[in-house]
Amino acid sequence: MSPYFYIAVAVAVALISVVAMGLFGGGNHMPVDGKTILVTGATEGMGRCAARQLAAKGANVIVVSRNVTRLEETVAEIKSAAKNPQTQRFHYISADVSKPDYARSLIAEAVAWNNGKSLDIVWCIAGKSTPDFWFEAPLSLSREQMDINYWGSAEMAHAILREWCAPDAPVVPEPKHLIFTASVVAFFPVIGYGPYSPPKAALRALADSLVQELEIYPQNVKVHVVFPGGIKSPGFDRENQTKPEITKIIEADDPVQTPEEVASKAIQGLENGNYFITVGLLGSFLKWGAMGGSPRNSWIVDSVLGGITQLAWMFALPDIYGKIRKFAKQNGHPSSYRNKANGV
Repeated sequence: MSPYFYIAVAVAVALISVVAMGLFGGGNHMPVDGKTILVTGATEGMGRCAARQLAAKGANVIVVSRNVTRLEETVAEIKSAAKNPQTQRFHYISADVSKPDYARSLIAEAVAWNNGKSLDIVWCIAGKSTPDFWFEAPLSLSREQMDINYWGSAEMAHAILREWCAPDAPVVPEPKHLIFTASVVAFFPVIGYGPYSPPKAALRALADSLVQELEIYPQNVKVHVVFPGGIKSPGFDRENQTKPEITKIIEADDPVQTPEEVASKAIQGLENGNYFITVGLLGSFLKWGAMGGSPRNSWIVDSVLGGITQLAWMFALPDIYGKIRKFAKQNGHPSSYRNKANGV
């Protein structure tokens, strides 16, 4: 994208940031000192940096990936970064998140290692991008991308939420945190990411659904979605091997961040209590416009009504969430809903 794009948006960001800092300050919404955190995709790139930075903040960290050798190297690295090396604990679990039914046994192993205590935070970072034109590539590529980029996180969410929100799970003031890692292409799909952008957009939709569902449970669980852009990592190098040339042309002026920077900004967004977390100016702009980058039936009418719709959500969302909360008060724990429907 043109440099003029960033100049124009930078002015808006500066103004919005000044207002936002005044309105939404209020301490750390996700303290990690002494907490136990599970991170998937933790042996390279953003995942490895996030695990190290969380350890530096005092967290006990369980790292998940397939390669045992790299897991051992990662554990040694995050140990060396520990804030409280005498008391913090670190562990690794080898698992392939693209395989069906992997998550329940993994969570059970993690809880057993954590002395039978439930995890405090689960961060799903494992993912893979193999760019190509969607219908030129074999359909098996899209299935593979869906398995790792959507189901890898969705299965983990299903397993951990069933534990955190079970009828006998404790209700405590301090929330648990489930963190998905999507991509800016979930806001604006770019040509060449046909196999990759649908699962990332599906993650965004899943998160929106879960936020609503969690309103009817008494337990305090927060969902977050991180939307990185380009990251200088081994995964990015592999991605460029199959990336169509037109994709490279469109992305030519897009920033590529270091894994350290992306992890740091993601954690900052989590500590700020944000739901959708972008880690750069481009991602923020795409987020604001996402609803957004799709072709219009009428460029004038749809664009104008798109802006009006954003204002409408200010009234519609409180109404929807109000109905959800009212229903929860009237009907109790969701585990009883099926029995009520059956007259039991």
